[in-house]
Amino acid sequence: MKKNYNISVLGQDLAVSSDAEEEYVNSVVLFVNEKMNEVMRSTKSLKTLDVAILAALNISEEYLKLKGVNNELCGQLEDRAEKLIQLIENAS
Repeated sequence: MKKNYNISVLGQDLAVSSDAEEEYVNSVVLFVNEKMNEVMRSTKSLKTLDVAILAALNISEEYLKLKGVNNELCGQLEDRAEKLIQLIENAS
């Protein structure tokens, strides 16, 4: 069931709906705000929209890297599982 939350991202108050629990929503908001603050610290005098876009790009880059690592690990696990199945079948 969706719940309504009032959040603040980069000083902008927003109303959002989510199936997630409040603690999780808060952790997502904290993560996004931390990423935006990193951008603001590294580059002076950016417009809010530019900060948001750069933070979104940084978050997307991290996500895609982790997704690639996850896919690689899943592939390795599938290969190992297939080898184990073959070993079990050959032992029977």
